[in-house]
Amino acid sequence: MLTDKFGRHIDYLRLAVTDRCNLRCKYCMPAEGLDWVSRESLLSYEEMLVLLDIFHELGVTKLRFTGGEPFLRKDFMKLVEAVAQRNWFSQIAITTNGTLTAPHVARLKDLGIHSVNLSLDTMNEIRFKKITRRDDFAAVMETFEALLQHNIKTKINAVILEDINEEDLIELTTLTRTHPVDVRFIEEMPFNGHGSQKPLRWNHREIYAHIEKAFPSIHKLDDDPHSTSFNYQIEGHQGHVGIIPAYTRSFCGTCNRIRLTPAGVIKSCLYENAETNLMTLLRDGATKSTINQTIQKVVSHKAKDGFHAEATRSANPIHESMSTIGG
Repeated sequence: MLTDKFGRHIDYLRLAVTDRCNLRCKYCMPAEGLDWVSRESLLSYEEMLVLLDIFHELGVTKLRFTGGEPFLRKDFMKLVEAVAQRNWFSQIAITTNGTLTAPHVARLKDLGIHSVNLSLDTMNEIRFKKITRRDDFAAVMETFEALLQHNIKTKINAVILEDINEEDLIELTTLTRTHPVDVRFIEEMPFNGHGSQKPLRWNHREIYAHIEKAFPSIHKLDDDPHSTSFNYQIEGHQGHVGIIPAYTRSFCGTCNRIRLTPAGVIKSCLYENAETNLMTLLRDGATKSTINQTIQKVVSHKAKDGFHAEATRSANPIHESMSTIGG
């Protein structure tokens, strides 16, 4: 079992299968996009399966596929099928922007995918285009309806941006009245591809206060031990509301996750400047035992929280895009 020096059991892996994305969300990357990782520098599916087997042996029980946009990677569903059929993980989840997902939802249901996180920052087509710099709102809504139709547990992830989609705090919250979905509002983070961020207007306290004013019957739920969100229920609503303090980092002390980037870099914290590359080890002929030990060493040095992790890179300010490290 993977355990860090603070006694936390690490049993949740987020695997980014690609850094590429077909949207250009303002909070994630510049309008012109990024310098994408070359294909030869990406983990192959065969390499991913080798590494997933090792993580399984180390006690990882939950896997989330992320990107970039995972459905942009050719034959992504074949990887999902291969992993699901091996029964390595008790939960397999996917985070997607929904633009390419709808045709695959029925198969995801058949494979027993536990849940899908759908990135959707607004219910307004005009604001969607302003945020994403793309005109794919209809495709995302098709995915949303398909997920509901197939009874796949659905979480909507929305980043709240000052002067852009503030009114969606109420519109998205209203979705929980008639839909069995979790709507989760996320503090904006500095992972936008250019390293700049203005002072945070919508922190988790401001988000909650705004929702409470419109829905006075909102009340706190008990959070799971490793939850990254503060979770709430509004009286008479089918779904739940969550607030993720991703920038103020109030949840870091119970973190049970580790990340693997599309290029094979293992990250024990979103905010760290990681350098250990498992793909390089694989291609250099390292044994499973050596990779196993490398993963354990990375986990053993996992920072206490996101602030401590960021402090170790103070001479190298955050400039990455979330797309390159697995949202």
